Amino acid sequence: MRSLCFAVFTLLTGCATAPAPKPEPAPVVAPADAPKKPLFDRLGGKGAIEAVIDDFLGRVAGDELINSGFAVGHVPRLRQRLVELVCAASGGPCVYSGRDMSTAHAGMKITHAQFDALVGHLVATLDKFKVPAGEKGELLGLLGPMRSSIVEEP
Repeated sequence: MRSLCFAVFTLLTGCATAPAPKPEPAPVVAPADAPKKPLFDRLGGKGAIEAVIDDFLGRVAGDELINSGFAVGHVPRLRQRLVELVCAASGGPCVYSGRDMSTAHAGMKITHAQFDALVGHLVATLDKFKVPAGEKGELLGLLGPMRSSIVEEP
């Protein structure tokens, strides 16, 4: 610490005898405490969310482990609810109009393996769209707690 203080002192006193350098303009940086944009905006808005949901549903439809539960559903309505869910959860202007997760999935006997496969498809879709790791983690952190309301096995 003493050598650091000495070095700073030497620099400061050395500058006192030398001509003062021209000040450089300060770099433009957002303050550290500047509010972050909502996740909704960082994901690209509603259009980007719709594209993600469309790709995700295509992956789910092709997965025999999990698609049986969705085969009986009304796909356009399911798509709309998923868009609303992600949009609202990420801070967007949407309002989720579906049932709560427990009610919507009651009796479907969804397993942890099926839930994990579903998450895997979502991650693959987010990777396809090059969603940055921070935003991907934030979105999964919002959706992950729904597991206990969806999975029916102990």
